[in-house]
Amino acid sequence: MNALLKELFKFANTPTHYVENQLFTLSLNIISRMVLGKKYTDESKDTIFKPNEFKKMVEELLFLSGVLNIGDSIPWINFLDLQGYIKRMKALSKKFDRFLEHVLDEHIEGSKGVKDYVAKDMVDVLLQFAEDHTLEVKLERHGAKAFTQHLLAGGTESSAETVEWAISELLKKPEIFNKAAEELDRVIGRERWVEENDMVNLPYLDAIIKETMRLHPVAPMLAPRLSREDCNIAGFDIPKGTRVFVNVWTIGRDPALWENPNEFFPERFIGKDIDIKGQNFALLPFGSGRRMCPGYSLGLKMIQTSLANLLHGFKWRLPGEMKKEDLDMEEIYGLSTPKKIPLVVVVEPKLPLHLYFP
Repeated sequence: MNALLKELFKFANTPTHYVENQLFTLSLNIISRMVLGKKYTDESKDTIFKPNEFKKMVEELLFLSGVLNIGDSIPWINFLDLQGYIKRMKALSKKFDRFLEHVLDEHIEGSKGVKDYVAKDMVDVLLQFAEDHTLEVKLERHGAKAFTQHLLAGGTESSAETVEWAISELLKKPEIFNKAAEELDRVIGRERWVEENDMVNLPYLDAIIKETMRLHPVAPMLAPRLSREDCNIAGFDIPKGTRVFVNVWTIGRDPALWENPNEFFPERFIGKDIDIKGQNFALLPFGSGRRMCPGYSLGLKMIQTSLANLLHGFKWRLPGEMKKEDLDMEEIYGLSTPKKIPLVVVVEPKLPLHLYFP
């Protein structure tokens, strides 16, 4: 929570925002504090990075994770690397490995010789698991690095994009924005920020997040699966070994499952037991089963606390003479579904000024 407040202070001091960039930096800094124990986006005495290099690395990782590499579909020409993606992936892999080795060494050094050391962040937790020889599956050093990288990338992009889409949809429908603000004022008041344990008392905000994930799933095709045996689905023969994609973007807009599926209507979730944890197949923003997003719980908490505090702590409006009808909601297809035209807004603090100085 302290990490979030420190980032909100910066947000309050920049009145006009390209929301995409601000939210990406906000999410990356928060997730870095939680996972790594500190952020790496500013200039510091840490000589492993130049300013902004860490942020550029994460952006490159997210980009390369979503590109269409021709060699994946036509394996016999993969060695040619026609688009240059493989070369970029190898270069990025070396950078990330060097960085993660530095992070692990730094954490091991910090805990060395400390009796009953208490984990301060998620890397500490992973290292403690790595030392636990009773685990059925041993967590090796490379596994700890992989988990850390997945948490950084998954938690950053999913949070930033979902919050941007939610704010865009709310600006399109001011009446929903007002309902959310009224709930926050009634439950939280104007003398403090929203905390994680407040979320159970904010059902309308929870409905807004679910509706945003239904219409704008961060991973529209989920992680690919592999058919383990020959089967027949809806009259189609699926041979064993077929690569299978689950299109949750289409499921979320299916009129057979949702009434007025293209309308942003959070009330559809009020009073209904529809979760986003992979049990309800009409709403699968994080997937389901063994290949479900391993960091969904962290990502969901990031989205909840970030969106709640941004709505509670700031007044939002479109710049200049721009009207809600002018707000472009077109998407870019890829691994994720960001807005084609980034959202630009004007924000003003609305809580007592001392709350913006943690």
